[in-house]
Amino acid sequence: MSACLRLLVARPVPPAVARTAQSRFDATLADHNLSIEEVVSICREQQIGGILMGGNLHLDAAGINALPKTIRVIATTSIGWDHVDAVAAEARGITVTNVPDIGADCAADIAFMHILMCCRRAVEYDRLMREGWGRRLGFDEMLGRSVGHRRIGIVGMGQIGRLVARRARAFGMEVHFTDLQPPVAPVEGAIFHKSLQSLLPLSDVLTLHLPDLPATRGMIGAAELAQLPKGAILINAARGTLVDQNALIESLESGHLFAAGLDTFADEPQVDPRLRAMPNVSLTPHAGSATVETREGICLRCLDNIAAVLEGRPAMNPVNRQVFA
Repeated sequence: MSACLRLLVARPVPPAVARTAQSRFDATLADHNLSIEEVVSICREQQIGGILMGGNLHLDAAGINALPKTIRVIATTSIGWDHVDAVAAEARGITVTNVPDIGADCAADIAFMHILMCCRRAVEYDRLMREGWGRRLGFDEMLGRSVGHRRIGIVGMGQIGRLVARRARAFGMEVHFTDLQPPVAPVEGAIFHKSLQSLLPLSDVLTLHLPDLPATRGMIGAAELAQLPKGAILINAARGTLVDQNALIESLESGHLFAAGLDTFADEPQVDPRLRAMPNVSLTPHAGSATVETREGICLRCLDNIAAVLEGRPAMNPVNRQVFA
């Protein structure tokens, strides 16, 4: 361990990760999610070289510029990096890294879990059982929707979108998709749509897999929801900002949408009480990567990225190149 490899882990991490950080770095480990003010203070006091952080911490340009000159790398534990101002970091000579290739399977799993829960009314069934059941359901009561042979519309065919498509094909679904940019090569077993408007009428299930960008915020509003087939299902395991929440609630209340599955929300960690009260809405707490294996793998990759930069080697997953490409 070199004294110059000074690391701040700005959020609690699994024990195995904490042990590795202490063995590889002169590490300061947080016992709670640090604020920007706490991060800046610790980095200045201890001449920190690298920061491991997550999406819970928003490092805007002011936060980046408040960091000491010793900071050379910021590693976020997420695929997206919209919570870090990578442009401001680049101007300071700070490398920002993400983890694009670990956890995608888990993220696809939770999206598809919501698809199954919504189609088969899992929230309502679970609630019924916990209240005591008491009588057999009638043959026509609480009927769900079959998953197989329905049409799924995937918005964003990156790594997670492709894994969702693979799962959908295994269930016999017809896969349609659109993206911010046309695919460079055909996606096996999937039909590309040049526009969201072309995709929506064919989406019995619409699932979102795009980052939070100016072009994507509020992209699913009242007009877009109205274009979905009556009885459609909306899944959002990407970013809460992609969906107009009031429009979503109105569409659910009107019966136009059959159900919605949400892992991300507009004002996390707050959840609109109207959504919490709806029996046809499945809710999870932004938990797409929440398995032991994935969280450990993500953090260990962050440590590898930080070590590389502090030792004068290229980072494995620099996002700055993507920002300025």
